[in-house]
Amino acid sequence: MAIRVDDNFKKELVKFGAGDWNHCFHCGNCTAECPLTEDRFIFPRRSIRLVQLGLVEKMETSLDPWLCYYCGDCSVKCPQDANPAELMMSMRRWLTSVYDWTGLSRKFYTTKIWELGFIAGFAVLILALFAWFLPPASDLFSNPGRFVNEQGGVMINSLAEGVSGEKFLHIIHIGDWIMAAIIAFLLVTNIFNMFLKTIVKDKLTIPLYMYFTEFWHLIYNFVTQKNMSKCEKKNYWIFHLFLMTGYTIMFIVVVALLPKFQTEEVHKWYHWQRILGYYATIGIMIFLVYSAIGRIKKEDIKFKFSHPSDWLYIVMLGLTVLSGIVLHAFRLLGMPGATYIMFVLHMAILVPMLVVEVPFSKWSHLAYRPFAAYFHRLKKSAYKKSALTNPAFAV
Repeated sequence: MAIRVDDNFKKELVKFGAGDWNHCFHCGNCTAECPLTEDRFIFPRRSIRLVQLGLVEKMETSLDPWLCYYCGDCSVKCPQDANPAELMMSMRRWLTSVYDWTGLSRKFYTTKIWELGFIAGFAVLILALFAWFLPPASDLFSNPGRFVNEQGGVMINSLAEGVSGEKFLHIIHIGDWIMAAIIAFLLVTNIFNMFLKTIVKDKLTIPLYMYFTEFWHLIYNFVTQKNMSKCEKKNYWIFHLFLMTGYTIMFIVVVALLPKFQTEEVHKWYHWQRILGYYATIGIMIFLVYSAIGRIKKEDIKFKFSHPSDWLYIVMLGLTVLSGIVLHAFRLLGMPGATYIMFVLHMAILVPMLVVEVPFSKWSHLAYRPFAAYFHRLKKSAYKKSALTNPAFAV
């Protein structure tokens, strides 16, 4: 069967952030250094070779870039400064655009005006919706007591209803479910596209029962980030665990459990509702501070080369968390007017971050990585069962 070679593939990856990595002559240092190398799994050399040969279709079926957690050890050991770790990161951005059937991921990664434009557009839309449904909040400043409960905290649901004179709370919840449905649809369809390209297109027969027996790997890798724990420097794995768990909790709270968390009663600090919220906030902020300082100082190899999307996710998530902290403080202090204003600003930041970043940009990695580990396990198990030589483990 003829294999199509694309001479422009290397130039294509440059648009996704690939640096000067053409000096690679396959000495094998990166493979020898990487803890993910096992049996005949030549990692990450196989991916680099596919890029150099312009084998786009082979690269589309590859799961290797998702198994890399960018510890940077391979780039440190590279005698040619080819920076294989950064190349793997660029491949992940490119693969995200390959899975995305809308074409927006490609636009966002290669032309930042698109991503910034969409974020700004959604922010303006949220502000416009609040302006439409919520008239000027004069009552919040002239008669603030009616929006404060016996504990001295702002009743945030009554705040919305009282200002608008209608059941605005229900509109917020409906909007929340619409947003959840849109994000879920985009993620599920993109992951299905990933399945088609990495499993179906690879023409490997996998018994149906394996999809169930190996499914625990998806959950296990999502919860533990196991591959990252194999890296020599454990601190990045720990910080990443804080981010992943904190962000997951925040996402579930905002998208699925908003009525449980946006309540009139201000619970004690040790209530499970607030404990989860505090953990999500602290976990995300720990990683953001660590990542921002690293990218500013540029001492660690994994922070030396920053794509615009790397900074954008730090800024957007940081603004989301900070606006949420200020909103919570105003609410605890019993300040309805300030709470109202900050609630609107918080939503104008949060919604664009979720709708744009989660399905199309860097935050989609949270879904692609565990599914890649799951699909990779399916391939390994299928090859072992059929006693065939796995072409994914060969150059």
